[in-house]
Amino acid sequence: MIVDDNAHTRRALAAYVSGLDGVILVAEAFDGQDALEQLDASTPDVVLMDCRMPRLTGLEATRILKHRRPDTKVVALTLYPECELEARQAGADTVLMKGCAAAQLVSAIRTVAGG
Repeated sequence: MIVDDNAHTRRALAAYVSGLDGVILVAEAFDGQDALEQLDASTPDVVLMDCRMPRLTGLEATRILKHRRPDTKVVALTLYPECELEARQAGADTVLMKGCAAAQLVSAIRTVAGG
C-alpha cells in the first residue's frame, strides 16, 4: 500500500513498485484516514507511508495501524530529517528520505518484508 497526499508522488511510487518482482500493489491512499479505511479490505504486508499529510498524518496512522495489525510493516517516507525519530516512535519499521535512491527503497521494502 502506498499512502501519500501528493498524487504525483503516489502515482510515481505506484508505477515503480508495481514493476518490482514479487511485489503486488494492493492499495493507494491519499492520507492516513483513507489508508486506515482501506486497511481491512487490502491487507498489505508493507505500507509506504508519507509522514506529513492532512486530516490524519502518517505518524498518527502508523500508530493506529501498528496497534490494529502489528505484523504489517511500515516504511515511513519523509522530506524532513527531524521526522525520523517521531516515525520510529510511532512504530515505523524503517524511515527513508523522499528522493532516496531507488535501490535504497527496494532494499527497505524487501528487508521489512523479510526477504
